[in-house]
Amino acid sequence: MDTRYHVSASRMTIVAHLFGITALILLIAWLLHYRGGLDYESNNPDRVFNVHPFLMFFGLIFIVGEAMMTYKTIPAEHNVQKFIHMVLQLIGIILGIIGLCAVFKFHDMINVSDVYSLHSWLGITAICLFCLQWVFGFFAFVAPKASSPTRMKFMAIHICVGRALLYMAICAALTGLMEKATFLQLGPNQREFRLINFTGLAILLFGIFVDLSVTLAHYVY
Repeated sequence: MDTRYHVSASRMTIVAHLFGITALILLIAWLLHYRGGLDYESNNPDRVFNVHPFLMFFGLIFIVGEAMMTYKTIPAEHNVQKFIHMVLQLIGIILGIIGLCAVFKFHDMINVSDVYSLHSWLGITAICLFCLQWVFGFFAFVAPKASSPTRMKFMAIHICVGRALLYMAICAALTGLMEKATFLQLGPNQREFRLINFTGLAILLFGIFVDLSVTLAHYVY
């Protein structure tokens, strides 16, 4: 392994973790302090809705990002790293689906139409493609394994598609934050509005540094 790339990827991974944890803290602070908390089983529609942004970020962005960096963060054999990568991706997808169910439940509670905005189109498309990516990856690399030449060819596609889907999920998150800020009619000088902006910025930077870590890392097929 080229030492320069190993060091660079490791540094990118550390920075990615810092921005990911920052985004998670800011998001939780926003939902608890300004939006009244989150509870999927609540009779309060707003608390049901709050499950949506939390799980969509935590599942489809944070956990998926961690899965993408598994090969840099887990000091284990390649097969163990692969298994953890697969499990984290599956957990992220499941959490994302629950988050999607939360927003459908919210819309039912307040009698609002579903899937009408760019944000919703991006989010649902991202979840569907993440599911397909996981299924194809499972059959190509886990059970039953494809031949070694096939795996080598498919790996490049698998990585590129995964990176693209992470950015798609981030775009969905950022458009969702701005959509919510618009619905709340927040002014530019309000603290909540600035908190939402900083949360979105941290999410974007997390994705960028995850991508850099993946790009600089050396993978064993």
